Amino acid sequence: MRIINEIFSVNSTAQMQLTREMGIQAIGVSFPGEDASEAGVRRILKEADAFGLSVVEGGAPALQKCPSIIWGKEDRDQWIDAYNEFTRILGNAGIPVNYVAWQPNGMLRSGVGPGKLSHGSHTFLCDLDEMKARGPLTAEQAGEDKMWDNFKYFLDRTLPVCEKEQVRMALHPNDPPLPEVCGIPSLVWNTECFRKAFALAGNSPWLGMKLCTGCWLENPEFGNLMEDIREFSEADKIITVHFRNVSSPLPVFEETLVEDGYADMISVMEQLVRCQCCANISIDHAFFRPGEKHMSETSRAYMTGYLKGMLHTVQKGRINE
Repeated sequence: MRIINEIFSVNSTAQMQLTREMGIQAIGVSFPGEDASEAGVRRILKEADAFGLSVVEGGAPALQKCPSIIWGKEDRDQWIDAYNEFTRILGNAGIPVNYVAWQPNGMLRSGVGPGKLSHGSHTFLCDLDEMKARGPLTAEQAGEDKMWDNFKYFLDRTLPVCEKEQVRMALHPNDPPLPEVCGIPSLVWNTECFRKAFALAGNSPWLGMKLCTGCWLENPEFGNLMEDIREFSEADKIITVHFRNVSSPLPVFEETLVEDGYADMISVMEQLVRCQCCANISIDHAFFRPGEKHMSETSRAYMTGYLKGMLHTVQKGRINE
């Protein structure tokens, strides 16, 4: 496995400096707005090269979670064309992974605030009863079958481009992983959904997953995390791993440091190494400083250092000696 740092193309210089200071040599980049263009990608490549970094993953938020594509609106072909063009840009730049997440409203949470385990910082909080009380978040209507039809429509038009450009598509599960959240049906909320997605793609090697450990831990009905690591590693379906722990399963949880949650993350790391998973791996969400909108770089650096120590120790076979 290769540890990466995920950054935004906006204000990228400071993030790349931090990445280099952490001893990490590769990054995944989110390209919002006008940066999701050939000029934006080329700028990041040039900057990364100056810091001795390689760009190994990329995504465009407006495209990877596009409501028009997900809901199957009249203009979806226009957005699919834009997604394909971004895939071509990544391929031409030698970036081998593009992101997709079937979440028209993004990751849903109750909010960001102080948690019992957040050490004075703020973290993502989820209370399912609070979220249910909100009612539907959108007037859009689509049942589970329609969601899958829309996904198949998308795959049929994007995977051939992925193959031509040699860019794999990394599919993130819905978060929180439930059949429906706030009136929005989920596409991928358990392991069986991933199997269905891969089958719809004809088991194409160009569609794989973002294995977000947090999603498995948020809902134990998602699947057996240890067995799923084995199955999908053997099938070469794990493109990238988001390494995250939570305080407890639903209906209420907060996101925690790797060492503070309820899951034994050392065992998870051991399984990834044991199964010879060759994915990129990164921490998922860092804490927020009170009153700030962006995740704390101090928290990110600490979490990434902890991740590096775990991986190094497991790879050296020094666990349980």
